[in-house]
Amino acid sequence: MLEKMSDFFKKLPTKKCLECGQEIEEQHECYGNKCDNCVDVMK
Repeated sequence: MLEKMSDFFKKLPTKKCLECGQEIEEQHECYGNKCDNCVDVMK
């Protein structure tokens, strides 16, 4: 039997920042892989 799509997405692990390992609170259209603290546009 097929799983509900919403159940599939609920089971996915949380996304973590590639630099510091902190969990990323992302929006549905976000494909970033760094947290807000590690993304520094002024570098």
